[in-house]
Amino acid sequence: MKKIGFIDLHLDQFHANKYPGWIEQAAGNTMKVMYAYGKRDKENGLTNEAWSKEYGIELLPSIEDVVERSDYLIVLSPDNPEFHEELSQLPLQSGKPTYIDKTFAPDRDTAIRLFDLAAKHNTPMYSTSALRFASEYAALDRNGIQTINSWGPGAFANYSIHQIEPIVSLMGPNPKRVMYTGTPDSPALLIDFGDGRQAAVNHMGENCPFTLGIKHDDDSFKQVTAQSNFFALFIENLVNFFETGKPAVDPAETIAVMTIIEYGLKAADTPYVWVELPV
Repeated sequence: MKKIGFIDLHLDQFHANKYPGWIEQAAGNTMKVMYAYGKRDKENGLTNEAWSKEYGIELLPSIEDVVERSDYLIVLSPDNPEFHEELSQLPLQSGKPTYIDKTFAPDRDTAIRLFDLAAKHNTPMYSTSALRFASEYAALDRNGIQTINSWGPGAFANYSIHQIEPIVSLMGPNPKRVMYTGTPDSPALLIDFGDGRQAAVNHMGENCPFTLGIKHDDDSFKQVTAQSNFFALFIENLVNFFETGKPAVDPAETIAVMTIIEYGLKAADTPYVWVELPV
């Protein structure tokens, strides 16, 4: 039985609640979440100690203890990526396969530092949105994509990754510039990939399903909605990563996603003006 350790800002949150059961189901009897650390208790939620008792996962007093006793590591804090660099320092120096939850980093520079640290210590590491693994998206033809129009729910700051990551996986890790075109109620971003290729991100409200409309350079069009159990497909990929130590996502794509999010937030201050992205 391989042991997995959680490292989190606070343990009372959706991913920490759900991942243990999903991982056990996907991995059979080969791995289990055994240990957890939370930097602080959640305001107006379960304390880390109460969470530990409810989910039967041993609470440890330090990140160092979790890293030492675990075979595999998951750095959580999905809605607070500004803590990922702090929480990931010891895991990324451990040489043990480490998954860092979405959103990977608050900005491009932090993302690059995290990948550099992992590479320096030969630590297998990746991060991703579960939407990358939606079967409807995975089946799409990546050749000759000219335009993508993406729809989805949620706020731009923490939910745009679920639209931007599939776009980058389909169109490549070299976006050129972004332009904010949305409103306060419906954030929207245009991403220019060069050579006449563009993608639009649209946040259309909480009831909006994740949907892509794709036009190819042969003038063909396809629309798909992510209806598959993409979380289960992501967890299967995570289990495979732990077993093999081979990340499924190119770091260049993850850095591109973080760059688009960072500069997309900046572009919101100057709507309808192109903002160039760093190379």
